[in-house]
Amino acid sequence: RNFCLHKSISTSSKKIFRSLTFIFHFLLIKMRFTLFLTTFVLASLPICNCFLPPAIEVEFKMGRLASTTVKEEENPRLTGLAFQLDDGTRKSHSIAQNSAFVSGFFKGLSTRKAYSALLASLYFVYSEMEDAFDTTNELRVRSLDYPELRRLKSLERDMDYFYGSDWKLKIKPSSATQAYTARIKEVRSKSPYLLIAHQYTRYLGDLFGGQMMSGMATRSLELEESMGVEFYQFDEIKSAKDFITAWYNKLNDLNLTDEEKQKIVDEANYVFDLNIGILEELDGSPFKAM
Repeated sequence: RNFCLHKSISTSSKKIFRSLTFIFHFLLIKMRFTLFLTTFVLASLPICNCFLPPAIEVEFKMGRLASTTVKEEENPRLTGLAFQLDDGTRKSHSIAQNSAFVSGFFKGLSTRKAYSALLASLYFVYSEMEDAFDTTNELRVRSLDYPELRRLKSLERDMDYFYGSDWKLKIKPSSATQAYTARIKEVRSKSPYLLIAHQYTRYLGDLFGGQMMSGMATRSLELEESMGVEFYQFDEIKSAKDFITAWYNKLNDLNLTDEEKQKIVDEANYVFDLNIGILEELDGSPFKAM
């Protein structure tokens, strides 16, 4: 009788063990897949926690950025507001937020409809954002604004490719896009220095991840070469890594109080959520883009 009981317990334990093993392997596979997706688009996150090479010593000549390689310990990303933004935005993002961004990113590449809808939303965002840069009297914002980074003209050409010459009559801002542009309007009127957070979250992510995202969109959607992806192409910038590092140097040189720096970090985190809102509106399956 004891033997039978022991055998029954042993059999039951084996079943439980096999079940737990199956669950473990399932979760492991899921985690690996999530890690793959996250790693694959890490460079393209709006909050630019991208890898950069040894620091770049920068000279600003005629409104352009010139650079030469210097010692690694001088990396501007390790000090000042550059570090606060990278560190502060990375720590504040939950797994759910990052997963939502990654999933939304791939949804945007799943169909031409989803991709063109994403570009349309970005057109409204950049239209409001770059108009704010043109009209602001905030010198600290203007010092970080370079013509090489501007995206509106590129987006207009992409709109023409997907929607035709009368594209302005065919597109309208979504609910999430309206929330995004409303925030830009609020910031430009009340606290214009917070536009720095918008420069950081959009321009740096677009610049560093542009080449990868352009290639993925072309292949996934079978686009004509260099067509419909001008938004992600920065032809006037020879080295994205050098330019970004140079931009960080300029950022760290800005005269900002500790309170202003923290508010810029907070705004960058808010902008990340605004971007997620746009991505979550897109139709399509993220797996179609794989």
